Amino acid sequence: MSRLKKVVSLIGMPGGGKSSIGKLLAGRLAAKFFDVDVAIERSAGCTIASLFEREGEAAFRKREADALRDLVRDGPAVVSTGGGVVLSPANRELLRNDTVPVYLFAPPAELWRRVRKNSRRPLLQVADPYARLCELFEQRHPLYSEVATIIVETGRPPMHSVVDDIVVQLSRAGHLPPAAVLGVDLFRATP
Repeated sequence: MSRLKKVVSLIGMPGGGKSSIGKLLAGRLAAKFFDVDVAIERSAGCTIASLFEREGEAAFRKREADALRDLVRDGPAVVSTGGGVVLSPANRELLRNDTVPVYLFAPPAELWRRVRKNSRRPLLQVADPYARLCELFEQRHPLYSEVATIIVETGRPPMHSVVDDIVVQLSRAGHLPPAAVLGVDLFRATP
């Protein structure tokens, strides 16, 4: 049975670790895990890149908002969102009011190291993808920070340490039983 009292939404830039950390966190908390992008691909019957090409970004953002709303409505789970989910004021309000938003922060140079060889990211298919990533970061970072209840650095720490940090912060905020019950070393995890 899940230990979560509320949906935990992972927000952040492409390459921030939302899907990978989300799966580990859900496993640690015995919770369901959902990925908004996977839900969109299932409903659309094609990849995100194909959807962008076929319908454009505005149609994608509509599908993204619908998928997010549906997943949040399903109750306690860990939900990995798309990087641009915070662009919509309605999505930001939903994240703030109906979830515990966790911003997985990494600086642009680290994000670039992770995504530079990934051709599945439609917004980075431009002449200078690193410059575009930096532009997206400048646009989105303030929105992630505004929405987030918890901010966790994902630059270089091992994923299990990031998950420990999230569990401790969720526990301290009253969204989980005490962290010690969950097997987290409180002296190792960051405050």
